Amino acid sequence: MTKKIGVVGAGAWGTALAHAQAEAGRQVTLWARETDVKGDFETTGENTTYLPGVKLNENITVTNSLSDLHGMDILLIVTPAQFMRATLEGLRHESLDNKPIVICSKGIEIETGMMLSEVVKDVLPNSIPAVMTGPCFAREVALGLPTGITIACENKDLAKELANDLGCRNLRPYITDDLLGAQIAASVKNVLAIACGALYGMKMGENAKAALITRGIAEMGRLAKAMGAKEQTLMGMCGFGDVMLTCSSMQSRNFSLGAMMGEGRSIQDILGERKSVTEGFHTAKALKKLAYDNAVDMPIAETVYQCLCEDMPLDKAVEQLLDRPFAKNAG
Repeated sequence: MTKKIGVVGAGAWGTALAHAQAEAGRQVTLWARETDVKGDFETTGENTTYLPGVKLNENITVTNSLSDLHGMDILLIVTPAQFMRATLEGLRHESLDNKPIVICSKGIEIETGMMLSEVVKDVLPNSIPAVMTGPCFAREVALGLPTGITIACENKDLAKELANDLGCRNLRPYITDDLLGAQIAASVKNVLAIACGALYGMKMGENAKAALITRGIAEMGRLAKAMGAKEQTLMGMCGFGDVMLTCSSMQSRNFSLGAMMGEGRSIQDILGERKSVTEGFHTAKALKKLAYDNAVDMPIAETVYQCLCEDMPLDKAVEQLLDRPFAKNAG
């Protein structure tokens, strides 16, 4: 039987996921916070605000009411991390008990330091949290280009079921029961992408970017190990794959933010003109606390935080990293 899939959040990624699921013949309801998005879909067949130029499957039902998602078999949550709790509270309903709530956003709740799966369990304690993550640019998914993703759930049998329910020929899922590791990877890579973008904007060269990525993955691994996740998870789509994508392309909001900073623009101006959330900006704050609480050395994440939140000049940030003692191992 075809599952009823609700997609919560009609930004570029939520819209792309709704389109991909509808193209696969599934029954899809997409919740949009903005009434304009619903109106655009009904009049033009597009989401002209967040995903212009892509004709969307006409079988998608777009709604502005969260109550229309009650009774769905699977919910994909695609709202920004810092707004997820409020959105989940608006969704709370007994019809979602024992249903999978699949987090498709990347980040950490700043106020509590919780991973998003913990937020789901806090607000919807009878639901089953899962994660969909990986190297995914929304437009490419919407255009049907081949994409690999990770689906993580502590119950591996349910992860396999979700892979069958949500995967399709061009959206290919790989599963893991390491729910924590998948989220750590998805969060840290956004901060690393800002750092790589800054190097690009400063014209520091490809050698520097390769070194930064390598050391950034090492930081990711130290945090994952300290928090009890599996380091091997980071070598999958949700870790290494996502780093490859977002640390090297201006399509990435995090990389492009760093690049603009590297070219001399202020963080306030960059964020002020953006419609979509750049999650790495918020995650940098949460990572600083996580690293401290878990006694993990994360100099790249710390330096990104200082540049974003303490106005450290980028040239001083580079000097700070280059002045660190030489590593004692080959990593």
